[in-house]
Amino acid sequence: MSSTELPSALAATVTPKASPVRVAAGERLRSVGLPGVTLTVRSRPPAREGLPPALYVHGLGGSSQNWSALMPLLDGLVDSEAIDLPGFGDSPPPDDGDYSVTGHARTVIRYLDAAGRGPVHLFGNSMGGAITTRVAAVRPDLVRTLTLVSPALPEIRVQRTAVPTALLALPGVARLFTRFTRGWTAEQRVRGVTELCYGDPGRVTPEGLRNAVEEMERRLQLPYFWDAMARSARGIVSAYTLGGQHNLWRQAERVLAPTLLVYGGRDQLVSYRMAQRAARTFRDSRLLSLPDAGHVAMMEYPEAVATMFRELLAETTKLSGSSDGRGAASGAEGPAFGAAGSASGTDRSGTDRSGMDRSRTDRSGTGEPGSGVPGAGG
Repeated sequence: MSSTELPSALAATVTPKASPVRVAAGERLRSVGLPGVTLTVRSRPPAREGLPPALYVHGLGGSSQNWSALMPLLDGLVDSEAIDLPGFGDSPPPDDGDYSVTGHARTVIRYLDAAGRGPVHLFGNSMGGAITTRVAAVRPDLVRTLTLVSPALPEIRVQRTAVPTALLALPGVARLFTRFTRGWTAEQRVRGVTELCYGDPGRVTPEGLRNAVEEMERRLQLPYFWDAMARSARGIVSAYTLGGQHNLWRQAERVLAPTLLVYGGRDQLVSYRMAQRAARTFRDSRLLSLPDAGHVAMMEYPEAVATMFRELLAETTKLSGSSDGRGAASGAEGPAFGAAGSASGTDRSGTDRSGMDRSRTDRSGTGEPGSGVPGAGG
């Protein structure tokens, strides 16, 4: 093994000895075994039978807990599930060590195919936005609507504040960072992540901070934590460089599902200026701009995101003439996987609607809802 590489071969086989992951009130966790990967799935009991399914995919360094503030607001509308991607949250690393955007997208597809839950209302944040964009492009039959919160789509001019996260992709950097930060407490790390990911870190409650510190302490016990971070960061950078049909912007053009785009004006990781390009690229898009939000609007302003999703759901249900909303197109996992803050914006028609401007093993929780660690972004 090169001295600049992480000891990933061992990480995939080590069983972590860490404290239990937090489960908020009304949530439950279960473990799902798939070929080559085991996923932890966080869910809420549906308010009634027959609700359309929803699946939430977190970003780099995050977990299914990042959706715990939003999911209760959609009770009665959708049957919610959020996954911990392999190597994150409570899911162990994938057997093949593949942390690429394509690898993560395959995992999402395999889960949906195995669960028989598709088509779903698919949500993605940051890296999860890139993953779900790819899923929606290559398997439109699995996606009813797509909601992207600060999706990690390629940028030519990356913000300076995003550079340290991107540097994790370089061989050896994660190891150097762990040495440099060896003396940092879990609280120092959480405060750093919060300052990076939130538009206003003051919105994190004392209880939310305590919960996030507890989760950070748990993650730091995992032997594969930095390996999963570094390799997933490398996967994002690699996805940014792909051309042709594998380019994420090209795949965004292919998405058939009605798409809600959410961008924060204080996002330090995904540039706010990318919002208009995304609104032009996704063929059936609506844009929610939150000037005071950072990188994790679904955690900072879950009410605003929920309100816009309700409108998207009502609009698409009305257009489809039923509550089913199934996509008409069908695809297969094939060639594309190769080599309540203030809101502003406008939709494509310039219409202002509803006061918001926009452009087109089972574990149950009984405690208080807590804030998840948003992650390093990307």
